[in-house]
Amino acid sequence: MRPDRLRTARRFGTRTATALVTTALAVAAPFPATAAERPPERPSALVDPLIGSANGGNTFPGATLPYGMIAWSPTSTTGDQTSTGAANGYQYDTTRIRGLSLTHVNGAGCNPGAAGDVPIMPFVGDVTSSPSADTKDAVYAADFSHADEKAVPGRYTLGLKSGATADLAVSRRAGVADFTFPSDRAANLLFRVSNSLNGSENAHVDIDAAHRKVTGWVHTGAFCGRRANGGVNNRKSYYKLYFSASFDRAFSSVGTWKDSTLSPGSTTASGGEGYATGADRAGRGSGGWVGFDTSSDNDVRMRLGISYVSLDGAEANLREEIEPDASVTDVAAAGARAWDRELSAVRVQGGSPARRQTFYTALYHSLMQPNLISDVDGRYWGMDQAVHRLARGQRAQYSNFSGWDQYRAQIQLLALLKPTVAGDFAQSLYNFAQQNGGVWDRWVHISGATHVMTGDPSAATLATFYAMGVRNFDYEGAFDSLVRQATVPHPDGLSDAGCPGQCVGQRPNLAQYLSSHYAAQDVCHCWGGAAETLEDAVADSALAKWAKLLGRETEAKVFAERATYWRNVFNPEATPGAGYIQARRLDGSWVTPFTPAGDLGFAQGTSATYTWMVPQDVAGLAEAMGGRDVAAARLDGFFHKADGSWSVRGGDPLRYDPTNEPGIHAPWLYNALGQPWKTQATVRQILDTVYGTGPAGLPGNDDLGTMSAWYVFSALGLYPQTPGSASLLLGAPVFPGAVVDRPGSRDITISAPDADDTHVFVDAVRLNGRTYQKSWTDAGLTRSGGTLAFRLAEQPNTRWATDPAGLPK
Repeated sequence: MRPDRLRTARRFGTRTATALVTTALAVAAPFPATAAERPPERPSALVDPLIGSANGGNTFPGATLPYGMIAWSPTSTTGDQTSTGAANGYQYDTTRIRGLSLTHVNGAGCNPGAAGDVPIMPFVGDVTSSPSADTKDAVYAADFSHADEKAVPGRYTLGLKSGATADLAVSRRAGVADFTFPSDRAANLLFRVSNSLNGSENAHVDIDAAHRKVTGWVHTGAFCGRRANGGVNNRKSYYKLYFSASFDRAFSSVGTWKDSTLSPGSTTASGGEGYATGADRAGRGSGGWVGFDTSSDNDVRMRLGISYVSLDGAEANLREEIEPDASVTDVAAAGARAWDRELSAVRVQGGSPARRQTFYTALYHSLMQPNLISDVDGRYWGMDQAVHRLARGQRAQYSNFSGWDQYRAQIQLLALLKPTVAGDFAQSLYNFAQQNGGVWDRWVHISGATHVMTGDPSAATLATFYAMGVRNFDYEGAFDSLVRQATVPHPDGLSDAGCPGQCVGQRPNLAQYLSSHYAAQDVCHCWGGAAETLEDAVADSALAKWAKLLGRETEAKVFAERATYWRNVFNPEATPGAGYIQARRLDGSWVTPFTPAGDLGFAQGTSATYTWMVPQDVAGLAEAMGGRDVAAARLDGFFHKADGSWSVRGGDPLRYDPTNEPGIHAPWLYNALGQPWKTQATVRQILDTVYGTGPAGLPGNDDLGTMSAWYVFSALGLYPQTPGSASLLLGAPVFPGAVVDRPGSRDITISAPDADDTHVFVDAVRLNGRTYQKSWTDAGLTRSGGTLAFRLAEQPNTRWATDPAGLPK
């Protein structure tokens, strides 16, 4: 730090005795005007893909690129071929694998998750029995040590205790692998085509020894199909993954298998596993293997492309993206450059190495999705199970939309940093809806409507995109379609198929909702009536804001009124001491027995958590509770135990749960309650104790980058105010400086020269050089960029941003 910077930081780090002096300093003292510089490290070098691979984070460490189609990563096993060590195929404490699979989803919560298609296993030894008959993964799997594992963005290397190693690197739709084997033992690669994480309806493999190729496909789907709460409804197929693999050397042996039958010398096989688990599926499936003579050369190179459209598409993707003579190192270097470009969207200055690693890994996980499903020629497999081409002006068709999770933070970060990707994603979701009879599914996996979770997150998502300036999608058509879904009852809304966790109705029992102004627990055909009401109120608030921006005043008025329906499930007499969100029956009576720690009427959360899920009307919620001071005191009890100690790690049904989405905005509610210093203290406590480095560095399921996006925003001292809005709430940055790149607009520059482990409170703020007395910014900063300068302090300034007239609207 330069001497003049040091003097400024020291002066601004001292708290003043009176509000008058504080105000004078805030007006008169200059903040540093220099922008944060690019960190000396390449951003990709700061990423640890293993963060979140333990503690239920459900991330995967394998090779993938931003928004990539291919994600090449291990499928682990704990002794059951029909399951894995954790959701999405990998858990840090499970150190035995049965293959390296081509597709994965980041942080989804259903075990075994989704995808994990076509595990390819380097096997040392002779293939003498069917791998599908190895139901306990006792033979055709291998142990490994983390000392022999290395994961960096775009590349993954693993040494197995069998003596085989795999070195993988990828482009967006293709990859290159180097496999090495002991020179004195049989060397084989197993293509377990049917063994996707959830199983498969059918699968096929062809071996072309003359051309040194292995090709095939798997027909699968069934995301969350094993869940007890409605999963059986989702045991269905909705995509095929095609692959084409070519080798740099001839095969010394070939063979295939189906179920328990091994066929040495055979070059084709077919057969799926079904979608059951355990004994109901064990022993089923198909695949093939190719062997190599490694006595004089123990290295095998494989080039591979994938497609959701066709085998020709897989081969075209490979030809287009990876040169014929490219090595793993070449492809990995290109992948690192791709990640550097994406991660440089936010350039932070200062902070400890651990803080920077946590931050850039969170940014990495945030930008792993959405995921490409369109080929290089623009074709993709649609939700109507037919081939389509990109819409006019669309650059890519994306999928993997964990809507209930993502609309709260990840969507906003995508719109802020990558608006063009966000627009293509919005168009992708609209395309799917058009192919799905006008229905916008709340959890889209590849080309499947899975119906997972509750609410109407598509409305909140696209309204947010538009509010934040995203325009490269058919926003008029998408708005009309979402309004239709929110106003015209659909037959699926009266079905209990998939309920409670995967109800097919996307606006369940809409006619009753529009009549009663709440989702009645006894007839809602939903996961929980109270949760559904809150979710729909948030979605309707977002639609109202979108309608206003479009000049659609009639719709804006209608949906603004519907945004207040949350009040109809707030029972002011739920307990003797306080009101809570509570489920109601169709006759208007409250569902009993009731306890704030209970989850009856809710989805993956308790009333104590959901009571705060009114981000669109915090003032109204506070009024219902008895006023801002009462609400703030109740919020204090949400984050602290009775003795005043922090309770932010989860596990207490009455208090904050950082592992799931319904309450993740709650630390920021103090801003609207006129006590922003408590937001600053609470957010910093969570950043410092719940997130971190190492495999357990995420608090729970990353949920397609949602929990990671929460960290990115919070570390910058920003957070989205409410879905459908471009306003940002202000907290205390953890880095002395940061630059947020805004494509096509001025950057957002953040300076906080005193930022460190002890300066956790905001003492003063300047926005674009002027003293700023609000704890939020409107759409101007988000859309047009600007500068935020923070003066931080070790003690709270209980006067800054507390004027009732200036609280977040």
